[in-house]
Amino acid sequence: MFHFYAYMSRMKLIRRWGLRRNTCPENDAEHSLQVAMIAHCLAVIHNTRYGGHVDVGRVVILGVYHEAAEVVTGDLAAPIKYFNPGIKTAFKQIERMASEQLMGYLPEDLKPEYAPLLFPREDSLEWRLVKAADKISAYVKCEEEAGYGNAEFESARSVIRRQIAGMDLPEAEDFMREFAPSFSLPLDALN
Repeated sequence: MFHFYAYMSRMKLIRRWGLRRNTCPENDAEHSLQVAMIAHCLAVIHNTRYGGHVDVGRVVILGVYHEAAEVVTGDLAAPIKYFNPGIKTAFKQIERMASEQLMGYLPEDLKPEYAPLLFPREDSLEWRLVKAADKISAYVKCEEEAGYGNAEFESARSVIRRQIAGMDLPEAEDFMREFAPSFSLPLDALN
């Protein structure tokens, strides 16, 4: 018996944004779906508008699994995770150990297919697009909370926006210009 998918199903139990008052709580399963969809869009924009040849399916599946280690570690709030370089490095090691634990819950013959998902090449364009989608997902969460009148996310929104701009990915800027503003609108304004 292998426990990999029983662990992955626990993504719905991992709460995000633990240090902020949330109007609408978010979990890792919801977040990962949104990241996969945004990453898909970024890959399509990259290939369509910028002459790229990125593997769109690979980008999507990396988005699905990008928070997999958190079913073991939980979600550590960014102000803690990035408080200093030592904590950041230590947490990276903890995430790696969690991914190794998850690999242990797979049959041997499947491990080669899952290893690149649990241990992605962080220098690849596919991973950079997923990381951009992760930041964009955080940004649109801030936009949604602002739309509900929750000022708790204002400082995070401006910090995350600067981080997205610093990624130097034109496809991310296209998404921010063309899609992100809609996230703060009520349903009636979307129709």
